Amino acid sequence: MKRNIFDNILTVVFVFFFTIIVNFISSIYFNPIFLIGVLFLTFMHTIKREYYYSAFFLTLAMLFLELNNGFKPFSLLLLSFFVYAFIASYIKRVVSFSQLNDYIYILVFYFGFTILYIMNNTYSYELFFTIFINIVIDFIIVGLMI
Repeated sequence: MKRNIFDNILTVVFVFFFTIIVNFISSIYFNPIFLIGVLFLTFMHTIKREYYYSAFFLTLAMLFLELNNGFKPFSLLLLSFFVYAFIASYIKRVVSFSQLNDYIYILVFYFGFTILYIMNNTYSYELFFTIFINIVIDFIIVGLMI
């Protein structure tokens, strides 16, 4: 198997703390969904490689984001498992270019996140602009990590 940056426990702990700190500070000023795509991709990689000790930290980070945004507990975690179990296997089978898969996974996860957010909160154009900016930032970060 090919190793990448998510195989190191220090990277996972860094993503955990950085996501919590940034979202805690940013919740004062705007909608705090920053780095949720990177958190999802890291979680998906740890589950695929069966690094359950690392997945525990990422579960705590997702739980913090859910409680900070007003979601039901473990709703993002269930969305992550759904994308990993059903959609990721289909995308892996259909798309032959494997480097593109991570970007597609993030787009699908943000689509599900948007549906969850609209079900829990009100619809606004600011939400779509914030999600678009976060998708671009997550694509840049994932492009640098791979």
